[in-house]
Amino acid sequence: MIDILLLLILLVCAIFAVFMRDLLSAVIILGVYSFIMATVFTKLNAVDVAFTEASVGAGITSVLMIAALSRAKRYEYHYTKEQRKRPSALFLKIMSLFFVIITGAVLVYGTIDMPTFGDPEAPASKHVSPRYIEESYHETGVKNFVTAVLASYRGYDTLGETTVIFTAGISVILLLRRWKKD
Repeated sequence: MIDILLLLILLVCAIFAVFMRDLLSAVIILGVYSFIMATVFTKLNAVDVAFTEASVGAGITSVLMIAALSRAKRYEYHYTKEQRKRPSALFLKIMSLFFVIITGAVLVYGTIDMPTFGDPEAPASKHVSPRYIEESYHETGVKNFVTAVLASYRGYDTLGETTVIFTAGISVILLLRRWKKD
């Protein structure tokens, strides 16, 4: 029952964020969406992913978006009827819809032959997980094998993710800083 409730909350947040004219409200709703997704990941026992979603999705991204809004207009620009009827605007809408449908179809196609969630016969459960569980302490010296996987085996990946987030933060700060006029 809680899964259906979380899904409904996510759906409502997504719909409200799309139709919101106040951009600050949309950013706040998307922060709530990320926090609910962190709850979903926790329920799926993916605590490391939940922590990342909560800190990056709900935390850093919301702060950076609010900082960007401080330099932009808060409300969405309203086009006139003549501007909305231009052929170029209609073409852009149709192309956007086309790319969304194609991307969705590719994502659905990519998940067709995936094993079911928690399947003990899945390759990851039969080959990868046992090796990490049995050998991680001997190879890394870390008692918690989840920490060993994240810090030792995926250390460069985690460093890369941290570098991307740091670079994005610095870029936003540089773009938003106010230049003094001489």
